[in-house]
Amino acid sequence: MTRRVLLVAHTGRDDINQLTRRIAEPLSRAGVDLVALPGENDLLGLPCVDPRPDNSIEMVLGLGGDGTLLRAADKARPIDAPVLGINLGRVGFLAEADPEQLDGVIQAVIDRSYTVRERMTVDVLVEHDGVEITRNWALNEVSVEKATRERILDVVVEVDGHGISAFGCDGVLIATPTGSTAYAFSAGGPIIWPQVEALLVVPSNAHALFARPLVVAPSVEVTVHIDPKGHEAAMACDGRRITELPAGSRIRVRRGVQPVKMVRLGELPFSTRLVRKFALPVQGWRDKRH
Repeated sequence: MTRRVLLVAHTGRDDINQLTRRIAEPLSRAGVDLVALPGENDLLGLPCVDPRPDNSIEMVLGLGGDGTLLRAADKARPIDAPVLGINLGRVGFLAEADPEQLDGVIQAVIDRSYTVRERMTVDVLVEHDGVEITRNWALNEVSVEKATRERILDVVVEVDGHGISAFGCDGVLIATPTGSTAYAFSAGGPIIWPQVEALLVVPSNAHALFARPLVVAPSVEVTVHIDPKGHEAAMACDGRRITELPAGSRIRVRRGVQPVKMVRLGELPFSTRLVRKFALPVQGWRDKRH
């Protein structure tokens, strides 16, 4: 059976074609075809494959920043393929390797010498007046935000149908542990280790005393109800898939039925990854010499 690896890349970079050739040539010698998405294959100089469950794509290789890796996850999840991220961005928290590790990454793909870990996702259902507007999903977070800068978004946050708090805000994020180091972190939420299964609810610039981040069980449904007499909003899934929301909409978020599979090349502890990605200082008073 033909082995295929799908490349999802940041095609706007000047060095992307050189990196693509550096990946494709050794893979080809080992009998692995590097392929690309329709609309990107010509730019990358690769054969075109539209990913489907029946076309034997064994891995999706994301080459870029976190935005590119989220796009790779979007292509990988429906075909149940794992994602391997190579960071060409700044932080690249979703990536497994950096460009200087590329030769080792290629060899690991050829030898299949890697492990696969599942990452929790969220499924989202949006309703208005009892009518379904849309369904979507996210690996990092679902964000519900005010549609115009000068307005305040009035919401009620519910857990399993029970109201927790009502407040005006810039928005509300419902994040996974994977997304806790992304938008939710920037909004003041806690970092959750990937092994912890939970949902994270983070208000953004809320005008209320009790509007703190919440960490809730993965079995509950979190609902954000937009004031019917208030203003319109917008929902973004992983910052990519945007839906306009009329006043009165209910956004229901729960644990995703299908996780995203992520390739791991080693057993690097999450704490070490955290320190490296954020360049955290780890020397304290106990390390000082007097």
